[in-house]
Amino acid sequence: MMGSLTHYGQEEPLEHTDPKDLYLISKNIMAEPDYIEDDNPELIRPQKLINPVKTSRNHQDLHRELLMNQKRGLAPQNKPELQKVMEKRKRDQVIKQKEEAAQKKKSDLELELLKRQQKLEQLELEKQKLQEEQENAPEFVKVKGNLRRTGQEVAQAQES
Repeated sequence: MMGSLTHYGQEEPLEHTDPKDLYLISKNIMAEPDYIEDDNPELIRPQKLINPVKTSRNHQDLHRELLMNQKRGLAPQNKPELQKVMEKRKRDQVIKQKEEAAQKKKSDLELELLKRQQKLEQLELEKQKLQEEQENAPEFVKVKGNLRRTGQEVAQAQES
């Protein structure tokens, strides 16, 4: 482990040194540029190089458009096919859950109307079944039913 030299030439561990001293030590290692100290007009000061791509009008317009789209939430879609499908499934599932929740929150009136509608449908189905049975029944069953009815009618007529 390296340490810093004290004024007696002995090494002092870096763990016990002050952070300000570490800054001064690292500053002494690096040489400072000449143009910072002197205001000599003969020296050429370094300037940042111009990037021709960034200064081009097309690049600036494209960059501005991308920033606007990002603020609006219209970022370009570079997602893989699988990720798109999974997101669509998730959206569909959320929509289905919302619809089910809306159906569960039906009012009492709606529930009562649904019950009555179901009862009416069941009664209609039963009537249809009875009519089909009567139509499909053999001839002797129909005749027997007619005889019973006429026998009951005759009995009622005689009693009165």
